[in-house]
Amino acid sequence: MYEIITDFSNFLTTEKNLSANTLESYKRDIKQYINYLTENNIKNLAITTKTTIITYLIYLQNKGKATSTISRNIASIRCFYQFLLMNNQVTKDPTSNLESPKTEKKAPSILTLTEIDTLLNQPEATSTKGIRDKAMLELLYATGIRVSELISLTIDDLNLEMGYIRCTTGSKERVVPFGSVALQALKDYIEEHRKYLVKTKSEVILFLNCQGKPLTRQGFWKIIKSYTKKANIEKTITPHTLRHSFATHLIQNGADLKSVQEMLGHSDISTTQVYMNLSKNKIKDVYNKTHPRA
Repeated sequence: MYEIITDFSNFLTTEKNLSANTLESYKRDIKQYINYLTENNIKNLAITTKTTIITYLIYLQNKGKATSTISRNIASIRCFYQFLLMNNQVTKDPTSNLESPKTEKKAPSILTLTEIDTLLNQPEATSTKGIRDKAMLELLYATGIRVSELISLTIDDLNLEMGYIRCTTGSKERVVPFGSVALQALKDYIEEHRKYLVKTKSEVILFLNCQGKPLTRQGFWKIIKSYTKKANIEKTITPHTLRHSFATHLIQNGADLKSVQEMLGHSDISTTQVYMNLSKNKIKDVYNKTHPRA
C-alpha cells in the first residue's frame, strides 16, 4: 500500500492548492494511517470502512493526540479517499458524513505595546546576527506575515523604495506595506551586514543563518525564545504572537477588518474576526477598570 503515497503526493501537488506545510502534514498523516492499517493486518484499502477510520481516530486519541491534530487527520484521510475514489482504488468513500471533533479555540496571545518595544529592542545593534534579528523581528511585527513567509523571502520580494514586501503562498500572492522603523532595520541589515552571511553570489534568500543557509522555522523559534527570556517577558511567545499582535493593534487603532484580512492573507474574513473580538474585549476591560460607574 505504501506505493500509493507517492501517487497521492503527486495528486496533492498538482490538484490541490495547499501550502507547503499542509502538504507535508497530509503526506505524514496518510503514511501514519497506512502504518496503522498494516500493523492491524489490513492490506487492502478497498475493504476499509467508516468503522476502520473511527477506530483509527480513537487510537490517535488514546495516544494523547490533540483535538486539532485529530481534526487535521480527518481532513487528510478524507482527501486521501477522494483521491482513491477518483482513481478507482475504492468503490465508496468511508469518510462520508464523518464529523470532525469540535475544537475549543483559544484566544491568541497578544503582546502589549510596551512588551513589543521591549522584545524588539533586545537584539544587539553591534553584531551582524543582532542586526539581522532586529530586521526580522521588526518586519514580522510591521507586516504580520507568517514565519514560513519570512524565511522564504528573497531580495526581489522586497521593495525598500516603496516600502512593501511581496508574499507568495501556494498560488496566492499579496503585497504588504511596512513602516519607517522596519525600513531602517532592513536597510541596516541589507546594506551593511547581509554580505557577511552570504556564501555564494547567487544567493537570493533575504535572511540567512551564520552558515550562510536559509533560516529554518526551528531556527527562528530558538531566536525569538532567547529574546523573550532576555526581555523577561513571562508570556509564552511564539513566532505567531507577533502576527496576532500586529492584527490586534491595527484594529485597536482603527484599521478596517477587510484591510487587515488582506494583509494577513486570510481567505475567509471570519478568521480575521477573532482580532475584532479581542479588541472589543480590551475596550470593555479598560471601561470596567476606569469608568466610575462601571
